[in-house]
Amino acid sequence: MATKQLSNGGGEVQEMAPEIAREEQYWILADRSEPRKPSKDYNYVEELAHLQIELIKMQECVKQNRLRLCVIFEGRDAAGKGGVIKRITDPLNPRVCRVVALGTPTEKERGQWYFQRYVAELPSAGEIVLFDRSWYNRAGVEHVMGFCTDDEYKEFLRSCPLFEEMLIRSGIILVKYWFSVNDEEQELRFQQRMRNPVKRWKLSKMDIESRRHWVDYSKAKDHMFAATDTKASPWYVVNSDSKKQSRLNCIAHLLSQVPYTDLRPVETDLPPRQSDPGYQRPKMTSQKFVPNTY
Repeated sequence: MATKQLSNGGGEVQEMAPEIAREEQYWILADRSEPRKPSKDYNYVEELAHLQIELIKMQECVKQNRLRLCVIFEGRDAAGKGGVIKRITDPLNPRVCRVVALGTPTEKERGQWYFQRYVAELPSAGEIVLFDRSWYNRAGVEHVMGFCTDDEYKEFLRSCPLFEEMLIRSGIILVKYWFSVNDEEQELRFQQRMRNPVKRWKLSKMDIESRRHWVDYSKAKDHMFAATDTKASPWYVVNSDSKKQSRLNCIAHLLSQVPYTDLRPVETDLPPRQSDPGYQRPKMTSQKFVPNTY
């Protein structure tokens, strides 16, 4: 099943390695030792395939050992967070790994303890949760755009490290990534999204408005790091000027943060399939088939 997901996970066509579809090649890749230092002329597709197989191993270890892994992805608009998240989730079981991308809080949620709606999304035993933006919204967009008061902002910076320390003490493996992209590259990506109707949906009104507050967001990020980049819960900065390099680097680093071993299932003999000579399938004409368009 893992082989199938890797080859048909919905990623970009040029990133899918055709040879992974062959079972024998899959196991050759899976047998590679990790961690490893790639050669200077490494092939992106092969490295991504190797890392995704390592993610499968990690997933099984999280599941069987009932670990709780919480990964936070933050950064500038168009910095590449979504691309990395997609490459992580492609080979994994959605019952084990899920993405949380909360929208604007409801009126009821605005009256709750700020962290309350995020607490409800934290991983249970044997689960991986990837936050596509997180409680750090308060230190970024909410503060810059005036969606919270100064007192609420200051209280967040004070209480966030305490909140994360509680999560870690409870046994949650918390990993935080900040995706950093230079001004020129981000501008290029914004322009590409504006010109490409397929990608234009990625630009929200808030993304466009954020351009008017470029320096404000930079200052907010600096203050956020000063208050929440702690020894217990550090920020890891991902240089995302190159999308492909940032994907590989982030996944490789994430693998290094989780203790896991290769829990490949042992080979077993399949039991004989049940048969019943008296059973007859219904006629094909009695069923509605999807047209063979291709």
